[in-house]
Amino acid sequence: MSTSPVTLMVARRVANGRFQDLIAWLREGEQLATDFPGYLGSGVLAPPPGDDEFQIIFRFADEQTLHAWEHSASRSAWLGRGSDLFAHPMEHRVSGIEGWFGTVDQRPPRWKQAVAIWLAFFPVSLLFNFVLEPLLSEMALLPRVFISTLCLTPLMVYFFIPLSTRLLANWLNSTPVRRLPTEPAPQNH
Repeated sequence: MSTSPVTLMVARRVANGRFQDLIAWLREGEQLATDFPGYLGSGVLAPPPGDDEFQIIFRFADEQTLHAWEHSASRSAWLGRGSDLFAHPMEHRVSGIEGWFGTVDQRPPRWKQAVAIWLAFFPVSLLFNFVLEPLLSEMALLPRVFISTLCLTPLMVYFFIPLSTRLLANWLNSTPVRRLPTEPAPQNH
């Protein structure tokens, strides 16, 4: 069993006309998970315009605590209550930052992942430091870094990095065009 945090990502397509019911049901699931040992956080990502697939993310301290929650009677009852609200459920679990970049067989190269994270982090960090510089400039380095990382980490994890990966999806998932070597032209003798 894993000792590092584990993230379960669940995709749900809303049933026709059940949007508000699905939102309430997803929030109920988030609230339910907070009562379980090892719960680290969760979030609901709304679909982009023109789509109807919501994603809900549950993060637990390790595989054991996620397993306990997944196999609990209260989660089973919750899933039963929501069964008519969605169609075509999909689930997969990931560890670490790879969760932002899809399943193992669909992940972009690590250098593209690093670029996407940097493109999210740099402007937000710059803006944060620009806006709060008058308040933080008098602080020693350790408390200043503590406050900035405490504020920026949740913003990055729950909003800006998912936004960056969504906006860069075409580039992240593109594969370079490989040209075959051209054959030499036949020689006439």
